[in-house]
Amino acid sequence: EVQLVESGGGSVQAGGSLRLSCTATYTPISYSTYCVGWFRQVPGEERESVAAISSTRSATYAESVKGRFTISRDNAKKTVYLQMNFVKPEDTAMYYCAADRPTAYCYTAPLSPSDYNFWGQGTQVTVSS
Repeated sequence: EVQLVESGGGSVQAGGSLRLSCTATYTPISYSTYCVGWFRQVPGEERESVAAISSTRSATYAESVKGRFTISRDNAKKTVYLQMNFVKPEDTAMYYCAADRPTAYCYTAPLSPSDYNFWGQGTQVTVSS
């Protein structure tokens, strides 16, 4: 199984920035072949897609974060980042990263939480107005 650890969450004022990190502490095969996504969840609501990145670093974003958030990956560090700029109070949530490898190589990273089987424990982001 893939083991993931998120970090970088915290409290920030609206309009500010945060960078989240998702580091794989164990992968049975090359980390670069995995699709990796960021998701978020507010208590009582369904988990929501944020962004995902493929093996070739092709990124997809939810409409709500386009132009504000940037996903990137450093395969040598087995880490995917989520740079969050111009944050809004509605960005407040627990943020989770997830990984999976539906084929031998991730050509296009899916944005649906149901496409991912390996999840981290989450990191809380709170944006105040």
